Amino acid sequence: MSLRCAVLDDFQQVATTAADWGPLKGQVEIVSFPEHFATEDGLAAALADFDIVVTLRERVAFPASLLDRLPRLRLLIASGMRNSVIDYAAAERNGVTVCGTASTSTPPVELTWALLLGLARGIVTENTALRSGGPWQSTVGADLHGQTLGLLGLGKIGSRVAQVALAFGMDVQAWSQNLTDERAAEVGVRRASSKEELLSTSDFVSLHLVLGDRTRGLLGPAELALLKPTAYLVNTSRAGLIDQDALLDALREGRIAGAGLDVYDIEPLPVDHPVRTTPRLLATPHLGYVSQNNYRTYYTHAVEDIQAYLAGAPVRLLG
Repeated sequence: MSLRCAVLDDFQQVATTAADWGPLKGQVEIVSFPEHFATEDGLAAALADFDIVVTLRERVAFPASLLDRLPRLRLLIASGMRNSVIDYAAAERNGVTVCGTASTSTPPVELTWALLLGLARGIVTENTALRSGGPWQSTVGADLHGQTLGLLGLGKIGSRVAQVALAFGMDVQAWSQNLTDERAAEVGVRRASSKEELLSTSDFVSLHLVLGDRTRGLLGPAELALLKPTAYLVNTSRAGLIDQDALLDALREGRIAGAGLDVYDIEPLPVDHPVRTTPRLLATPHLGYVSQNNYRTYYTHAVEDIQAYLAGAPVRLLG
């Protein structure tokens, strides 16, 4: 009897065509799920008969309470080489091997700029008006050249965002708890003396930090109040970095010019979630890593991970 492999959150239904699963033919049955399982009970029931699960990024949590309910599961593959929502100790206790895949940071850099440019030039507003017979020109775009971009985080993604900003002729400053003047200079930007200075002096702010104990809730009501009323805020990193209720209040009250979000406290967003109706907000459904090249890499490496596991020599181990 062949093993069964579940591919989760295949929203676009491309998992089985983004890579060649042929090498597993006759050994592993592949079943993709285009729907998202919103509850642990639903997920446990759906995965009960699977030996292998492939999950995308951190969209689905695998806590001990779930892993304990999946006695048939033997291999869990997560795209990327870091996943904070898998209980590795519980996986080991249950005899589940956890593997990852390679990933590129280019797609979230590009999406960051799609959101920032879309906000600055009112792209959605103007496109909607043009296609619906609305007014010819109703917004006045914000300039990038000569304006200040503040980056919270100057790692792999943040530094690439900085390079694009410099090409636009922007003044770029960055801040994080461990950022040094030397690191900022390497990227060609300057280090802000504090988070507060960065927020109060930037025309655009973009977040590129790992979510952890030190960064959770980094921007709360007090921090958001420091932003200029003409400032734009972009978050393609993690929802928990910002107090979402405080941000939505700031947008409703017009205390900042706008925000671009790709990450949320609940994903997928419920149909009645306030994000869907908040003004001054350009929102995308967590598309940061959703690109053809990334998907090709994720699923190609998933196939390799399964082959290696079946051969008794698992690769790209996580935990």
